[in-house]
Amino acid sequence: MGAQIIQAPLRQKIEGRLSFFLAGTMSPDSQIGWRPVLIDETFSDLPITVFDPTRLDWDETWREDFSDARWVEQIQWELDMQELADVVVVFLGDTSVAPISMLELGLNAKSGKVLVCAMPRFAKRGNVEAICARYHVPLVSCVEDLQSAIKDILAKHSIL
Repeated sequence: MGAQIIQAPLRQKIEGRLSFFLAGTMSPDSQIGWRPVLIDETFSDLPITVFDPTRLDWDETWREDFSDARWVEQIQWELDMQELADVVVVFLGDTSVAPISMLELGLNAKSGKVLVCAMPRFAKRGNVEAICARYHVPLVSCVEDLQSAIKDILAKHSIL
Protein backbone atom coordinates (compact mmCIF):
# COMPACT_ATOMS: atom_id res chain seq x y z
CA MET A 1 0.00 0.00 0.00
CA GLY A 2 1.28 3.45 -0.89
CA ALA A 3 0.44 6.60 0.99
CA GLN A 4 -3.17 7.70 1.10
CA ILE A 5 -3.28 11.43 0.31
CA ILE A 6 -6.47 13.16 1.43
CA GLN A 7 -6.80 16.62 -0.11
CA ALA A 8 -9.03 19.26 1.40
CA PRO A 9 -12.01 19.21 1.56
CA LEU A 10 -12.37 15.43 1.09
CA ARG A 11 -13.29 13.28 4.05
CA GLN A 12 -12.33 9.67 3.59
CA LYS A 13 -11.81 6.68 5.83
CA ILE A 14 -8.24 6.71 7.13
CA GLU A 15 -6.39 3.70 5.72
CA GLY A 16 -2.83 4.39 6.84
CA ARG A 17 -1.17 3.04 9.97
CA LEU A 18 -0.13 6.58 10.93
CA SER A 19 -1.52 9.93 9.79
CA PHE A 20 0.16 13.29 9.16
CA PHE A 21 -1.42 16.73 8.76
CA LEU A 22 0.73 19.11 6.70
CA ALA A 23 0.23 22.54 8.29
CA GLY A 24 2.27 25.53 7.32
CA THR A 25 3.11 28.13 4.76
CA MET A 26 2.33 27.84 1.09
CA SER A 27 5.28 28.02 -1.28
CA PRO A 28 5.52 30.77 -3.90
CA ASP A 29 4.54 29.53 -7.36
CA SER A 30 8.14 29.75 -8.55
CA GLN A 31 9.40 27.29 -5.93
CA ILE A 32 8.87 23.59 -5.49
CA GLY A 33 6.63 23.36 -2.48
CA TRP A 34 7.63 21.56 0.70
CA ARG A 35 4.41 19.52 0.71
CA PRO A 36 5.08 17.82 -2.67
CA VAL A 37 8.66 17.11 -1.57
CA LEU A 38 7.44 15.34 1.57
CA ILE A 39 4.68 13.51 -0.25
CA ASP A 40 6.84 12.40 -3.19
CA GLU A 41 10.15 11.74 -1.44
CA THR A 42 9.18 10.72 2.09
CA PHE A 43 5.62 9.40 2.18
CA SER A 44 4.71 8.01 -1.24
CA ASP A 45 5.43 4.30 -0.73
CA LEU A 46 4.46 4.02 2.93
CA PRO A 47 1.25 2.75 4.55
CA ILE A 48 0.31 6.14 5.97
CA THR A 49 -2.34 8.80 5.50
CA VAL A 50 -1.46 12.40 4.68
CA PHE A 51 -3.94 15.24 5.15
CA ASP A 52 -2.99 17.95 2.64
CA PRO A 53 -4.91 21.23 3.07
CA THR A 54 -3.80 22.64 -0.30
CA ARG A 55 -6.77 23.84 -2.35
CA LEU A 56 -6.07 24.37 -6.04
CA ASP A 57 -9.40 26.18 -6.38
CA TRP A 58 -8.52 28.84 -3.76
CA ASP A 59 -8.40 32.30 -5.32
CA GLU A 60 -8.96 35.96 -4.52
CA THR A 61 -12.75 35.53 -4.54
CA TRP A 62 -12.68 33.59 -1.26
CA ARG A 63 -13.56 35.69 1.76
CA GLU A 64 -12.12 34.68 5.09
CA ASP A 65 -15.34 34.89 7.05
CA PHE A 66 -18.39 32.79 7.76
CA SER A 67 -20.34 34.31 4.86
CA ASP A 68 -18.20 32.27 2.43
CA ALA A 69 -19.22 28.60 2.59
CA ARG A 70 -16.02 27.52 0.79
CA TRP A 71 -13.88 29.13 3.47
CA VAL A 72 -15.99 27.64 6.26
CA GLU A 73 -15.65 24.18 4.71
CA GLN A 74 -11.86 24.61 4.44
CA ILE A 75 -11.37 25.85 7.99
CA GLN A 76 -13.58 23.13 9.47
CA TRP A 77 -11.71 20.49 7.44
CA GLU A 78 -8.33 21.78 8.62
CA LEU A 79 -9.35 21.85 12.27
CA ASP A 80 -10.95 18.39 12.07
CA MET A 81 -7.99 16.80 10.30
CA GLN A 82 -5.48 18.33 12.72
CA GLU A 83 -7.41 16.73 15.56
CA LEU A 84 -7.55 13.37 13.75
CA ALA A 85 -3.89 13.30 12.72
CA ASP A 86 -1.32 11.36 14.69
CA VAL A 87 1.35 13.92 13.74
CA VAL A 88 0.94 17.59 12.82
CA VAL A 89 3.85 18.84 10.74
CA VAL A 90 4.16 22.64 10.83
CA PHE A 91 6.40 24.22 8.18
CA LEU A 92 7.34 27.89 8.45
CA GLY A 93 9.14 29.19 5.38
CA ASP A 94 11.48 32.13 4.97
CA THR A 95 9.11 34.36 2.99
CA SER A 96 6.08 34.73 5.24
CA VAL A 97 5.04 35.91 8.69
CA ALA A 98 2.51 33.04 8.53
CA PRO A 99 -0.14 34.05 11.07
CA ILE A 100 -2.35 31.04 10.29
CA SER A 101 0.57 28.62 10.54
CA MET A 102 1.57 30.20 13.85
CA LEU A 103 -2.02 29.74 15.02
CA GLU A 104 -1.85 26.07 14.01
CA LEU A 105 1.36 25.66 15.98
CA GLY A 106 -0.24 27.28 19.01
CA LEU A 107 -3.34 25.10 18.75
CA ASN A 108 -1.27 21.93 18.66
CA ALA A 109 1.85 22.71 20.71
CA LYS A 110 0.64 21.01 23.91
CA SER A 111 -0.67 17.92 22.11
CA GLY A 112 2.64 16.07 22.00
CA LYS A 113 2.12 15.30 18.31
CA VAL A 114 3.76 18.29 16.60
CA LEU A 115 6.94 18.45 14.54
CA VAL A 116 8.10 21.92 13.43
CA CYS A 117 10.37 23.07 10.65
CA ALA A 118 11.10 26.81 10.88
CA MET A 119 13.51 28.06 8.28
CA PRO A 120 16.42 30.14 9.64
CA ARG A 121 15.07 33.43 8.22
CA PHE A 122 11.45 32.87 9.27
CA ALA A 123 10.33 36.25 10.63
CA LYS A 124 9.02 34.92 13.95
CA ARG A 125 11.55 32.15 14.48
CA GLY A 126 12.34 33.34 18.02
CA ASN A 127 8.69 32.94 18.99
CA VAL A 128 8.67 29.47 17.45
CA GLU A 129 11.83 28.50 19.34
CA ALA A 130 10.23 29.68 22.60
CA ILE A 131 7.04 27.63 22.04
CA CYS A 132 8.99 24.56 20.98
CA ALA A 133 11.30 24.77 24.00
CA ARG A 134 8.46 25.28 26.45
CA TYR A 135 6.34 22.38 25.16
CA HIS A 136 9.20 20.07 24.10
CA VAL A 137 8.24 20.23 20.43
CA PRO A 138 10.93 18.99 18.02
CA LEU A 139 12.23 21.85 15.87
CA VAL A 140 14.34 21.58 12.72
CA SER A 141 15.59 24.21 10.27
CA CYS A 142 15.39 22.69 6.78
CA VAL A 143 13.32 20.28 4.72
CA GLU A 144 16.05 17.63 4.77
CA ASP A 145 16.10 17.62 8.57
CA LEU A 146 12.30 17.54 8.57
CA GLN A 147 12.39 14.45 6.37
CA SER A 148 14.88 12.84 8.74
CA ALA A 149 12.73 13.64 11.79
CA ILE A 150 9.68 12.20 10.04
CA LYS A 151 11.64 9.03 9.24
CA ASP A 152 12.51 8.75 12.94
CA ILE A 153 8.80 8.93 13.80
CA LEU A 154 8.00 6.33 11.15
CA ALA A 155 10.73 4.04 12.51
CA LYS A 156 9.35 4.36 16.06
CA HIS A 157 6.02 3.12 14.70
CA SER A 158 7.72 0.26 12.80
CA ILE A 159 6.70 1.72 9.45
CA LEU A 160 10.23 2.06 8.07
